[in-house]
Amino acid sequence: MAKTKDERELEALQVSLVRYQQYAIDAGTRDLVIFEGRDTAGKDGAIRRITEHLSVRNTHVVALPKPSDRERSEWYFQRYARRLPTAGEFTIFNRSWYNRAGVERVMKFSTADEQETFLRDVNTFERMLVGSGLRIVKLWLDISRKEQAARLEARRTDPLKALKISPLDGVAQEKWTAYSKARNEMLTRTHCPEAPWFIVHTDKKHKARPNIIRHLLKTLAPKEIAREVEAPDADILYPFDPTAITDGRLQP
Repeated sequence: MAKTKDERELEALQVSLVRYQQYAIDAGTRDLVIFEGRDTAGKDGAIRRITEHLSVRNTHVVALPKPSDRERSEWYFQRYARRLPTAGEFTIFNRSWYNRAGVERVMKFSTADEQETFLRDVNTFERMLVGSGLRIVKLWLDISRKEQAARLEARRTDPLKALKISPLDGVAQEKWTAYSKARNEMLTRTHCPEAPWFIVHTDKKHKARPNIIRHLLKTLAPKEIAREVEAPDADILYPFDPTAITDGRLQP
C-alpha cells in the first residue's frame, strides 16, 4: 500500500533520528528530553514515534509512579537523578521533576513550602546538569480545553485506551483554570537560557509529532544531520516567552 505524505515525512524524520543516535552513541553524548503537559496532551504518542526505531539499549523512557514512603523522605530530585542518561544514552522523561509545580500543586500532593523550594532550586539544578555536559530539551505540550474533553471521553469509551485512564482524568476539566495558573508560573520561573522551554500545540497530533522530532534533531543532532531537516513550524512549536500567556498563544 502506498504511503501517505505524512507517513513518508515521519519515516524520513525517524531515519534522521537513527542517524542522530548513531552519532550520539559514538560521541558519548548524554541527552535528556522532558515532556510535560496536561492529561491527554499527546505525550505518549509523540514519545512512541520518537523511540520506535531507536536502540532499546541506549534509549530510556522514564514514567515514574507516585513516590514510595522512602522516596518521599529523600531529596526531591534524588529519584529522578538516578535515571539521568549516561554516555551514549537518550532518555525521555514522560513527566518529570516538574510534577511538583503542576499536578502536586493543583492536587495538593505537596505543601506550598515544598513547591516554592522546588521553583527556587530547579534552575540551579538544571544549570548544574548542563554544566556537567548533559543536554536538556524541555517541551510543554499545549492542548485546548475542548480537545482535552474529547480525548478524555475517548479514553472512557474505547477499551483499547483503558490503560491510559488515570484517577486524575476525572478532575482535569474541573481544575482546568488551576492547572493553567500553575503552568504559567512554572514556565515563567523555570525558563532559563541553559534549559529553555518550548511550547508545542498538540490539538492536531499529526502536525505536532513531526515538529517535535524536527526540534529534537535541530537541537541535538550534529550539523550535517540537522541542516538536512526542515525547521519546526513556528505556529506549532516555538520557544516560550511570557507574552504567550496573554497574547493567546498558550491556552487560557
